[in-house]
Amino acid sequence: MARKEQVYDDIPGTFVFDAERSREGYGINMFCMSLMKDENRKAFKANEAEYLKQFRLTPAQTEAILKRDYNRMLELGGNIYFTAKLGATDGHSFQHLAAVMTGNTQEGYAKMMLGGGRSVEGNRSRTGKNVPSKYLADAPAKKPAARKTTKAKTVKAKSKTSKPKSAKRK
Repeated sequence: MARKEQVYDDIPGTFVFDAERSREGYGINMFCMSLMKDENRKAFKANEAEYLKQFRLTPAQTEAILKRDYNRMLELGGNIYFTAKLGATDGHSFQHLAAVMTGNTQEGYAKMMLGGGRSVEGNRSRTGKNVPSKYLADAPAKKPAARKTTKAKTVKAKSKTSKPKSAKRK
């Protein structure tokens, strides 16, 4: 059955992990979670295609895993945090995976992120339908609201002549 199109499918550069993708990617995610155990990582590395047969994967999912096509795994229901376990099994950092997924080198990806991330300009939608509101284009920038200050309540110190609690109860 074809995936039902959602309004957020227009967000570029990612695939939103919703309930439908979660169901679709169950096999990918269970495979990735299996890699948390050392014996499973060894079995996978010994014969990747054979190891994958124990999970209910579509041919497209199996191909994406074997090719280490992380973007395709996400599209087919993989969760980024689970698929990162496959990257770790291959000895890669999360930064390396993010760089590969964005078509960058690790250095280029780090520089982009330290510089504030990817610009939203040209990255608002895949189709071009999701554009900034025409009402925002000419609007003056909003000034941050002034913070209201309140006077701190003063706490009266207990008098030295006050009786201890136990004496007051009698």
